[in-house]
Amino acid sequence: MRKIAASWPIANNIVAFTTSREAGTSVGQYQSFNTGLHVGDQPTAVHSNRDILLTEMGICDAQWLEQVHGIQCIKATRDQLVVTADACWTDEANLACIIMTADCLPVAINQGDNIAVAHAGWRGLLAGVLESSLQHFDTPDTDIWLGPAIGANAFEVGEEVRELFVCDNQATASAFVASKQPNKWFADLYQLARTRLIDVGVDPQRIYGGEHCTFQQSEQFYSYRRDGSTGRMATVIYRTENS
Repeated sequence: MRKIAASWPIANNIVAFTTSREAGTSVGQYQSFNTGLHVGDQPTAVHSNRDILLTEMGICDAQWLEQVHGIQCIKATRDQLVVTADACWTDEANLACIIMTADCLPVAINQGDNIAVAHAGWRGLLAGVLESSLQHFDTPDTDIWLGPAIGANAFEVGEEVRELFVCDNQATASAFVASKQPNKWFADLYQLARTRLIDVGVDPQRIYGGEHCTFQQSEQFYSYRRDGSTGRMATVIYRTENS
């Protein structure tokens, strides 16, 4: 398993990262570290990849989600149930919160012992998945990591998507750049997320990440927009016992 570690200055016992698509057991269009059971890959390969993930973390408890581009943030449990939600949080040690992406924005959150991770595509961002997740935190004291997502030069959307964001918040207008195609715009998911986070009180100096593009970095990342039928990366956050 290879991973992209979160680039943020927080306590050493908080571990956050996104897996790459490399060094796993899946084949074909899912090559090779696919963690998504819902994309058509062989279940045995996916479970093998998930086992590798947990083994390398050194923990056995993880909350997996059935994601629906919604805003629900649930408290993670150790009962191995897959819950329909797009974010999860915990204040327990050695319990991993996990979401899966292949262009959407993964967002890791930390404040003290509290941790969370959210799946934030444009629909989730607009609906308020980040705001929903931050209800479990003292917002001004949170640290945020924006994991690998589709970049601003690759994420083309229609006029209707831009209008939804701008009508909701005029400050998001600068996150859209006109495409050469009529009524098309390039959207910056990272900027859209930052704007919404700052609007609810997150210190902009405590928002990190946002330097990757899943569409353009094909050797490292799956991209649904680039490939269609493809795998999913996992973004993970967990807390080890305090030393």
